[in-house]
Amino acid sequence: MHHQEFEPPEVLQNSIKCFWYLQRDFGSTPTQFEVVPDGYAEIIFYVGQLSNTTQDGSGEVLSSPFIMGLLNQPAHFCSEGALTIIGIRCYPWTVFDLLGLPPGRDGLRMFEHPITRLQSSVDRWVRAGNLTEAIHCITQYFLEARSGVEMDGTLFKAGTAMRDANGTLPVSQVAAAAHATVRTLERKFRQSSGYSVKDVSGLMRFEQVRNHLWQYPDANLAALALELGYADQSHLSREFKRYSGTTPAAFAREQRKKGRL
Repeated sequence: MHHQEFEPPEVLQNSIKCFWYLQRDFGSTPTQFEVVPDGYAEIIFYVGQLSNTTQDGSGEVLSSPFIMGLLNQPAHFCSEGALTIIGIRCYPWTVFDLLGLPPGRDGLRMFEHPITRLQSSVDRWVRAGNLTEAIHCITQYFLEARSGVEMDGTLFKAGTAMRDANGTLPVSQVAAAAHATVRTLERKFRQSSGYSVKDVSGLMRFEQVRNHLWQYPDANLAALALELGYADQSHLSREFKRYSGTTPAAFAREQRKKGRL
C-alpha cells in the first residue's frame, strides 16, 4: 500500500487541507474496509473498483468523483484488484462553496458537476503510472475555481480557532475568535457545511483521540480525556463510541494487535 499527502498551493490553503493519494492492490477477492470519521470533508477521485456497503451486505458502485462529507459513523467500502484513490481533503465549511453545491448532511454524495469531466484525464494519467500529473490537473482545476469563489472571513477565522484548539473551544469562544455573534456564526456554519459548530468541533476532538490511539495505543485514557477537554473518561468513551462504533479501549487493543503483526 502506498499513501502520500501533498500541501496545496498557498492560495488554496484556506479551503483545502491537502491533496493525497492511496494505491492498494486488494487481489482477486472482494475486500471490505472502513473509513473512520474525522473533521474533514473529502472529494474523492478513484481508478479501479469501489463501492460502498451497508450493514445488510448490499452495496452501490460509487461514481468518480464523489464527496465523502462529515461522517457520524464509519463508512464501509468494498474493492478488489488495483485501486488508486486521489483525495482533496477540504475543510467542511469550504467544500460545498468550492463546488458551488448546496450543503448537506449526507455522508456520501454522488453528484453532477463540471469537475467530473476531469475523471477521463485522471484515469489516463493513473493508468500511465503518472500520479504527479493526475494530481496536477486536479490542482489546476481548483486554482481556477478558487478565483471565482469568495471565501467567508468569519468562517475562516472560526475554523482556524477550532482546529488550533483541536475542537475543544465552546461555541461562544469560537464566535469571539471570529468576531461574530453565536447566532451569526451558527447560521453561516449551517449554510456552508450543513452542520453546527458543535457538530464539527465534536468530530475534530474525536479525530484527535483516534489519531493519538493510532500512534500510542497504550495511552492513559483518563489523562487523554483531561487533555482534550472531555468531562471525564466516561464522556470520552461515549463520544468515541458514538463516532466509531467501538470503545476507545477496544480500539486501542486492536491497534496493539496490529503493531505486533
